[in-house]
Amino acid sequence: MTCAVCSRQAKGLGWFNPRLKRSDPARYSDRWVFCSMACQNAFSQIMNKTEGNMINTTEMENEAIVSCLMPLGDYVGTIGLQRPLADFSRQEVLTLIEVVVTAFQARMLAEHERVACRDRAFLEQRLARQQQWPSTGRTA
Repeated sequence: MTCAVCSRQAKGLGWFNPRLKRSDPARYSDRWVFCSMACQNAFSQIMNKTEGNMINTTEMENEAIVSCLMPLGDYVGTIGLQRPLADFSRQEVLTLIEVVVTAFQARMLAEHERVACRDRAFLEQRLARQQQWPSTGRTA
C-alpha cells in the first residue's frame, strides 16, 4: 500500500473517520494509510479543516462543471423537461449521472492534455535554445 499523501510505501500508520460508527465499514479505509507521522498529521489537519468534504474547486474544475450544462440539458430535454426529478426512473437517473460525469471527465482530460501540450512545447523550446548556445565548460 502507498501513503495517501506522498505515495511512498505506507508503514502501518492509518486514519479513520471518527464521525462514523465503529461498525460502519467506511470508518476504516485502505486508502488512508501513511508512511510517517508527518504525512498522517498533514492528512488529519486537512480532514479536520474540511470536515471530510471536498475543498474548494479549482478554476479548471469549475469550467468542467459548467461544460456539463449542455449535455445535461440535452439529455433532460430528451426525457422531458417538465417532469420532476422524483418522477425519473432509476435508469433515467443513472443515465443522467453518466452524462454529467462523462462530460466532466472529458473536459478535465482535454484541459490536462492542453496544459501538458503547452508545457511540452515550452520545454522543447527551452531545450532547443540550450543546444544552440555554445558550451563554455562552465556550469551555471
